[in-house]
Amino acid sequence: MLGVASLAAIGGAHAQGDRSARPGDFDYYVLTLNWSPTYCAGREEDGGNDRGRTRYEDNGYGGGYRFFDDRRSRRDSGTEQQCNGTRPYAFVLHGLWPQYERRGWPESCRTDSRPWVPNELIDRMLDIMPSRQLVIHEYKKHGTCSGLDPRGYFAAARKAYSSIRIPDEFQDLTKPLRVGPEEVRRAFLDVNRGLTPDMVQIVCLRNRLQEVRICMTKDLQPRPCAEGDQKRRLCNYDTVTMPPVRGGGVGPQGGQTQRGDRL
Repeated sequence: MLGVASLAAIGGAHAQGDRSARPGDFDYYVLTLNWSPTYCAGREEDGGNDRGRTRYEDNGYGGGYRFFDDRRSRRDSGTEQQCNGTRPYAFVLHGLWPQYERRGWPESCRTDSRPWVPNELIDRMLDIMPSRQLVIHEYKKHGTCSGLDPRGYFAAARKAYSSIRIPDEFQDLTKPLRVGPEEVRRAFLDVNRGLTPDMVQIVCLRNRLQEVRICMTKDLQPRPCAEGDQKRRLCNYDTVTMPPVRGGGVGPQGGQTQRGDRL
């Protein structure tokens, strides 16, 4: 997902992804869960639908989001549904990012075949990933480095997403919630016994909760984040706001009931 163009990378200088990496050559994953209402609130502040600021792009692990104009993105019905309340989204899957233990992350790896994501696969992911552009982007930038084809990558991403329980208090907010970043971390630890504090990172954008990031092994088991990343502060606020879910939640995680589990 995206943040404002002028926003500096969260948590320090923005590192550059390794585009010379071989697919499958990485150390662990970062599962990134985005608080969708924060994206929608920021989008409205920066122009909303009238200015076409709807595409998602992440700046890798330790980076932020940025908005940028792209008129083509107005055709991205998934993003429109995300923010107009037609499909209520709370914590959504931003991505499953291959990472290195010491030197950042690989991105946009070269593959033997074109990194094409079939339309039917994109459609199946829209229950937990709220934008067609996001689905396509995540495979091209991150999935190509996993060593998996699109079907295998999104099956792994769904499995990782489904393995994490969202705390009840965050599943269907009907009004803004003020909360401390450490309270968010603790809430996830309390309902996910396999998690420890060094496995979970909280990211904020401006003064809003943006993401919860969870480090995982290649076989999708929780593991500590790299030592350098543990030291990186990704939220500099004592308290942040979680904007309410748009449209009200109907599924187990404040979004539509999950479907399309068989990819």
